[in-house]
Amino acid sequence: MALPAGWTWATLGDVATWGSGGTPKSGVSHYYGGDIPWVVSGDLNDKPIYTVTSTITTDGLNSSSAKWVPEGSVLIAMYGATIGKLAIAERPLTTNQAVAFATPHQKLIDKKFLFWYLRSQREDLRKTGKGGAQPNISQTILKAWPIPIPPLAEQHRIVEVIEDHLSRLDTAERLVNFTISRARRLRESVSSITLGYSVPSGKPSASPPAPSGTDDGLLPNVPPSWSWKRLEEIADIVGGVTKDKKKQSDPSLPEVPYLRVANVQRGKLDLSEVSVIRVPEAKALQLALKDGDVLLNEGGDRDKLGRGWVWENQIPGAIHQNHVFRARIRNRTIHPKLLSWYANNTARWFEINGKQSVNLASISLSKIKQLPVPIPPLDEQGTIVERIEDQLSVLDAAVSLSQQALIKAKILRRSLLNRAFTGQLVLQDPAEEPSSALLDRIRAERENQGSKSKKSTRRPRRTTISKNALSLPLTSTPPLAKTVQQELPL
Repeated sequence: MALPAGWTWATLGDVATWGSGGTPKSGVSHYYGGDIPWVVSGDLNDKPIYTVTSTITTDGLNSSSAKWVPEGSVLIAMYGATIGKLAIAERPLTTNQAVAFATPHQKLIDKKFLFWYLRSQREDLRKTGKGGAQPNISQTILKAWPIPIPPLAEQHRIVEVIEDHLSRLDTAERLVNFTISRARRLRESVSSITLGYSVPSGKPSASPPAPSGTDDGLLPNVPPSWSWKRLEEIADIVGGVTKDKKKQSDPSLPEVPYLRVANVQRGKLDLSEVSVIRVPEAKALQLALKDGDVLLNEGGDRDKLGRGWVWENQIPGAIHQNHVFRARIRNRTIHPKLLSWYANNTARWFEINGKQSVNLASISLSKIKQLPVPIPPLDEQGTIVERIEDQLSVLDAAVSLSQQALIKAKILRRSLLNRAFTGQLVLQDPAEEPSSALLDRIRAERENQGSKSKKSTRRPRRTTISKNALSLPLTSTPPLAKTVQQELPL
């Protein structure tokens, strides 16, 4: 890739001094909890870093390969899922071995320019990770990684424009995420709000009394034209099949699809993964779901008791497991969706009437049969369902549009960084010193320092910076890591 006038190619090893840290021996109490900030990869959040979650003592520092990181260094995670996560050290600190640091040569490169360039290369760097469950990248890879270097003054202009645009994108994304969160909360409550009002207009009056023995504080107020019934009065409720390992190895038993708790979500069914089970034919027929059955979860987290949705015969012959109740409404007493929306918005009743074990909560069949259910007049139910579905569709559209906006924002970020490091973001100034000249001087200074160092020692040692390593062919153009292909106009 051709660079603009005044730019040159270098490597990350040319523009910064690299290092990584270490970990004091675990279990030695006086190595930890001191006043020396000690960074681990989880502390890196692509922002300047001032505070950390862990500290070590001077003894811990001296006992390990942990080392002080100069202020202004760029930190990068080297291991696992956090590979490529970044931070800028805004104070001296130490790191463990999973975090490398690059201390920029200030005359050659701006720390923020280096930070944003590494951010633009994250996906390509991750692809170089070696290892299975815990992939990692090495400093050898990082030091050899190519980087385009504009004149220093232009770097400052690039950073300023990057941060200005990204600040606006950050603000927009926060607003979009708030919209999504708000829409989802409204979606959960819209049915309960609508169920609290009768369709015909008129003056409000007292809500009809709930069934005897019910804590009125757990139930919503409903219009006077409605009535209350226990769930067992309007529906046949049964539990599902318990998985029997012995039966699963019997090929004579029919294999049928069955729904688990994971399939029965609040206000929807997730049928992307449906398991199968072997059961006697009579049991399969007894538990076969029918169009209009309401599925309600019996177990799981306490706030998920009673959640569910309406079965619409998506998978013929499907049954349900014992942790999912099926309510089959009798005599069309209530629209299945109204029953399901109501159950999904009565979490407090389920929490109080359920039982909590060490890890899971559950509600018994006898208890769920006692669920008080408000029954609107039959001639109002269709209009109520239509009203709720209209409101939900509006909220779903808002969430969908917001998610599309987040995708576009992600593309804009990539495009912005791509433009920044290909010379398309700010204007070049021909009066500025070319970065190649500055890089040549820095290389010469290093070679000179290396020569002096060898002369000052009685027993000459090989310098750690070889002449070959410092002589990057500036007339050639080493390939950058794969750049983002899709660009949008800024």
